[in-house]
Amino acid sequence: MLEELGSYVKPAVDIRLSVLAGGGELHADCETKLLENESSQEDIWGADWYPHSQQTGFESLINIRPRQGNFSMEVEDEERRTKIREISENLLGGVTVD
Repeated sequence: MLEELGSYVKPAVDIRLSVLAGGGELHADCETKLLENESSQEDIWGADWYPHSQQTGFESLINIRPRQGNFSMEVEDEERRTKIREISENLLGGVTVD
């Protein structure tokens, strides 16, 4: 997944199915893959995964969703952020990069 960006990954995370897609240049690339595999757009949120610090970021253009109450690139809802963090840590946590 780090091949495209080198030091971090831009995953799209499906908070309903607890899956993610990563490795694309854009969050939208990963979102497309999830949509092709049973995910619904309203369940997919863009994030960033930083393997060196094992931390999750919550900013992406695909997160701008006024109809879902998210008016910025940052995931604003703390419950969604918690789900995104948990899924990211579960699937990507512990993987380190030299």
